[in-house]
Amino acid sequence: MVKFLRITVINIFIGLILFCSLELVFGYWFDKDNLGPYVREYRMRKNTYDVVFDKKRYVFEYKRNYYGFRGKEIPLEQISAVLVGGSTADERYKPEEFTITEVVNKEISKEISNIKIFNAGIEGQSTRGHLANLKYWFPKLKNFKPKYLIYYIGINDQAVKGSGEDTGDGVVIDTGYQRIWDNIKTRSIFYDLARRTKHKFYTSEKKILYDFDKGVQLFKEKQNVQFLNYNDFIKKKGNENVFKFQDPIIKNYLLRVDKLYEESIKFGSIPIFINQVDSTGFENKLLSSMNIYLIKHCKKNKYLCIDLAKEINANQDYWWDGLHTTPKGSAAVGAVIAPKLIQIFKAN
Repeated sequence: MVKFLRITVINIFIGLILFCSLELVFGYWFDKDNLGPYVREYRMRKNTYDVVFDKKRYVFEYKRNYYGFRGKEIPLEQISAVLVGGSTADERYKPEEFTITEVVNKEISKEISNIKIFNAGIEGQSTRGHLANLKYWFPKLKNFKPKYLIYYIGINDQAVKGSGEDTGDGVVIDTGYQRIWDNIKTRSIFYDLARRTKHKFYTSEKKILYDFDKGVQLFKEKQNVQFLNYNDFIKKKGNENVFKFQDPIIKNYLLRVDKLYEESIKFGSIPIFINQVDSTGFENKLLSSMNIYLIKHCKKNKYLCIDLAKEINANQDYWWDGLHTTPKGSAAVGAVIAPKLIQIFKAN
């Protein structure tokens, strides 16, 4: 019995030494480009969704690849353009072909063969989170050198009062036990291999259900304000109050836009900024002011910007909750910004 225990202990000890040696040699323990706890919830993710839109049912898998982008795996050096935004860019409740990213890609492919946009949207992110991406995420992706970083911004920035970039807001960096455990998981070669295998072969039977038709109907019943487009806003009495509207949120927003521009250029990419609207359009005083000042700021500083807010003319069924677009809304957004992006791509 004693001999058996001794052999068992020796084997366990040898196994631990072998395990640690393999981890040290093949793991990412000393890799300065390891992502650590950042975007941990957005790498190798797979969820099954079951949604209804226009009385049609769609069952699809929402996937984020090894590097955190939505969709299938692709060599990083092949990524020429990236859409950066919050949940309105991620659009996890839609099949990929209905997202703004893919609507625009379809139009781009008709005229330009060497540019395709990839989706880097993260729920909850504002420009503050996008700045963190440029610090903690993108620089750590080897051979990732997109020519364009397209920022779809505005809605989440309404709630951001400060000018910093490292707190909250979709920036997935926890303290204490969770952060230590996440660092171990992202640096372990065995955990990495196990997760890659699961991501490739495993499909959950559990489905996340959403009925867009019902959501739109409930939203219409609760929504009292109709969408106000730019032309009617200009005609409306009192719109000068929006043009003159000042708020620290707007000032800090534009400071972050400047920082995004600077950091994108340092990264070797051309930044493009696109503003956003919610279901009320120019009835939203703060967001409308942010949109107006963003375009003025872009013209002043010669940034590349697309004024979606000015050009889109929307209906209530373009949103299922006031903020997130339905497939119909995403198609309308894509129809506005695709020609503008094509024009920019051809000019550059």
